[in-house]
Amino acid sequence: MSIAAQVLAQSADDLKNAAAAEGAGFAYGLAAIGPGIGIGYLVGQAVQAMARQPESAGQVQTTMFLGVAFTEALALIGFVVFILLKFA
Repeated sequence: MSIAAQVLAQSADDLKNAAAAEGAGFAYGLAAIGPGIGIGYLVGQAVQAMARQPESAGQVQTTMFLGVAFTEALALIGFVVFILLKFA
């Protein structure tokens, strides 16, 4: 195999790897939309509950923070999987 053919084959492999990495980045970007929508909905409903019953605001706020933490954990797990797949 000539040197030119080897360089072309290596360039094709590099392009395939770059496309796979771009696709993974795009997929993670789409996956981050879910937790973003979830956190927005959760906080909105918590504010609405606190406005309706101010005396239970402390309990609602505690529950809201737990929900935000669990929802954010999904996004972080997705980010870790993305990094592991990209650099593995």
